[in-house]
Amino acid sequence: MTENPPTAPQPPYWKGYLWSFLRWFLGGLAALWLLGVLLLVAARWMDPPTTAVHVERRLQAWLHQAPYHERYEFVALSQISRDFQHAVIAAEDARFYQHHGFDWHAIQIAAEDDMEGGRIRGGSTLTQQLIKNLFFGTGRSILRKGAEFTLVPVAELVLGKQRILELYLNVVEWGPGVYGAEAAGHYYYRTSARSIDRQQAAQLAAILPLPLKRRPERMTRYSALILERMRQVGW
Repeated sequence: MTENPPTAPQPPYWKGYLWSFLRWFLGGLAALWLLGVLLLVAARWMDPPTTAVHVERRLQAWLHQAPYHERYEFVALSQISRDFQHAVIAAEDARFYQHHGFDWHAIQIAAEDDMEGGRIRGGSTLTQQLIKNLFFGTGRSILRKGAEFTLVPVAELVLGKQRILELYLNVVEWGPGVYGAEAAGHYYYRTSARSIDRQQAAQLAAILPLPLKRRPERMTRYSALILERMRQVGW
């Protein structure tokens, strides 16, 4: 009587399902990342009709049955006053023209301030904030940070500094339903972004970290600090 040779143990069914799920999950993430890259390439020439933050605010208003009026008008960078441009850079990303998407020095300072419990603003650059506004909204997660980390260099390479600045100034949130420099100028000062003066620019830049909680006229001390930063770099 011959004995059957021993058969190799079969892996549990759940492992097969797990690997199948991981393949689909990673494939989905890769597809979404590629879509983000393609949208950034398109944004080199096309102005975005909306952003993730815009959609998020509309959804929040709908869920809470709150009135919502969106103000959003995209204008060319040449239609935004130089003082306005410089004030935002001084307030949010002083090394904008020196870094390549990440300001590691600012990130280190923000981390140290976090540990001391005295952080004033984060270490995110304008490029990082633009990616977050366009694709991820205001939420925070490790997954979002990872995706942002991979898309920021693409934005720097594809868009260039001037287009990044133009996009950021046009899509960033400046108040309830207020997006972009043109809408902010009309909402707060009843003037165009082109006519915003130095003081108004500093006050508007001062509310960017918390645009739904701050008002330009109340940002006297911080706007003075922004003006001083501008003066130090010759703006």
